[in-house]
Parts: sequence; structure tokens; C-alpha cells
Amino acid sequence: MDRMTTEVSFYTGVADRLGYLVRLLRKSQQAGVRTGVCGPAHLLGRLDGKLWDAEASIFVPHARWEAAHAGTPLGEHTPILLSERCVDLPHREVLLNVGADMPEGFDEFQRVLEVVSTDPEQVQAARRRWRRYEELGFKVIHHKVA
Repeated sequence: MDRMTTEVSFYTGVADRLGYLVRLLRKSQQAGVRTGVCGPAHLLGRLDGKLWDAEASIFVPHARWEAAHAGTPLGEHTPILLSERCVDLPHREVLLNVGADMPEGFDEFQRVLEVVSTDPEQVQAARRRWRRYEELGFKVIHHKVA
């Protein structure tokens, strides 16, 4: 992908970030969109737990992904993959960044989604990422949730 084809979207003012992430991932899965989630291990662990705790009727098939899984059926058959490094992910449709920094290789994806809570530290980190995306020539789309 290149700057002209990677779409960057920010969803801001999200009161319940984990809940919103689960809803976004459920929508992606229902639409047949393969999504990679990138961020630090502790946040991925919390999201993983939240996804497993969901009701059976709204279960979102997902798995933790590591470079060692390359070449296995896991990446081919699992629509939602959680990884600390987005460059290790086997598909390049949608990247959901849950980290404070821009992940390396984000521009290889068709879409990048950033979900920002109302926490002041998270808002400041998101502003820095937004500015950096624009400095690099990416058009940023804003969705105000609350």
C-alpha cells in the first residue's frame, strides 16, 4: 500500500474503549473484513479477555498472532488477529491500532483505525499520531463518537 491508498480513521470521544473495540471487531467480522489489531501485550490481553467474555451469540473469532505462526492455517482461517507487531500479520486489509504510537508498517494496510477514549493521556497521544499521519501525507478521517 502507499499513502494514496491507506485510509486513516480516528474515532474519538469513546467512553468505553474496550466495548467499542469489541463492537468494531464484531462489525468487521460480520462484514467479512480481515482485521489485525496491533498494540502492547497488556492491552491486547485485556481486549482478548473482553472478546472471550462476550455472549456466545456475539462471539468474535480471533487469535493472538506471532511471527512463528507464519505459514500456518491460523492466519488464513481467523478473521481477527491480535499482534504486538503489525508487520508480522499475514493480511493487510484493516489495522486497528490500540497502542499509543504509530505501528511500524501501518501504511501496508488498506485502512487504519484509531479508537480514542476520553482519557487525557490517550487524547494527547492520539493528537500526536494524527499530526504525524498528516505530516506523512495521509488524509485523516474523523468520526466523533460522543
